[in-house]
Amino acid sequence: MNKRILFSLFFILFLASLSYAQMAGSDHDFSGKNWNNTGEMCVVCHTPHNADATVTDAPLWNHEVTTSTFTVYTGGGTMDATTGQPGGTSKLCLSCHDGTVAVDNFGGQTGGTEFVTGDKNLGTDLSNDHPISFAYDAALASLDGGLFDPTTTNSGLGGTIDGDMLFNGSLECASCHDVHDATNISKLLVKSNSGSALCLTCHNK
Repeated sequence: MNKRILFSLFFILFLASLSYAQMAGSDHDFSGKNWNNTGEMCVVCHTPHNADATVTDAPLWNHEVTTSTFTVYTGGGTMDATTGQPGGTSKLCLSCHDGTVAVDNFGGQTGGTEFVTGDKNLGTDLSNDHPISFAYDAALASLDGGLFDPTTTNSGLGGTIDGDMLFNGSLECASCHDVHDATNISKLLVKSNSGSALCLTCHNK
């Protein structure tokens, strides 16, 4: 085994150890579920081998992806951004949270029986949920008048909104929610929303 392969394996294991420390005991720690006979935490979403090569928005994807058509938020005519069907990382989140794909549909399994329930099941009607998968840039901020410029506004997470919270310039589920629960904040938020602090990161109110 050459040095490059050894280094790559070491790096993957190092990253996995960091994620494990953050995810252990969180809502996305599936290692103790009776439907997960691997006993592994990460395998429901990621795999080191035979990953879904069609998914490029998350590394080594291992979960069935939703094919649902969604009713999206339009803002009743007040929405300045152009919204379409959820894409990017948001579509991967919805591959459990739209309630049409079983959580245990991973590793090629498609006949799972464990579905997200309660308020964690967003369904396919997202018309009453915060819009996602739209371009949030300086032009939108200027047009809207009630948004901060994401390219210059501090996110409170170490950099700008664009650098810390957007995905290729797009606002997604993971802009506000940390799937790996690194912050250990309720509802997997990337930062506290006390006093609407998370909302006011982007909204100039």
